[in-house]
Amino acid sequence: MLLDLKEVFQNEGLQKQVDYSLSMNDIELDGVYPFKTPVNICALSVNRASLVDLEIKVNFLYTRNCDRCFEEYSREMNYTFKHKLAVTLADDENDDYIETPDYKLELDDLVISDIILNLPSKNLCKEDCKGLCQKCGKNLNEGDCNCDKRQVDSRLEILKELIN
Repeated sequence: MLLDLKEVFQNEGLQKQVDYSLSMNDIELDGVYPFKTPVNICALSVNRASLVDLEIKVNFLYTRNCDRCFEEYSREMNYTFKHKLAVTLADDENDDYIETPDYKLELDDLVISDIILNLPSKNLCKEDCKGLCQKCGKNLNEGDCNCDKRQVDSRLEILKELIN
């Protein structure tokens, strides 16, 4: 969505709000398409002393496989992103402001990059996920397996023969 902010930039104290949905179902992350439903977006721009504050609130359903047990899970995600917009910047290396020389901002690109940069780096179905048994592969969240939990260093296997 192309957001036209000319009126907001030219009138101090003016606010402009847009609400819309953005489909991100074609975005692939690590071989998975985790955005099964559209992202709901509410963007509010406010002029404050010739600079525009932009607040973007998003919520969406995020579907992934757990990194420990590989079970698919879905979680509702809610984020709020804040940006400062300026018509021109004196310094090209200023990352605190987004330059909008024609008073227009491509909101979709900004939202997509904000979401992707804020997604969790480790995907867990729950905080205390126990994962899979390293021997039999059973999902330990569903119960314990009957595998021998003792770990023997393979270099000491010869000593085990001496005991027997």
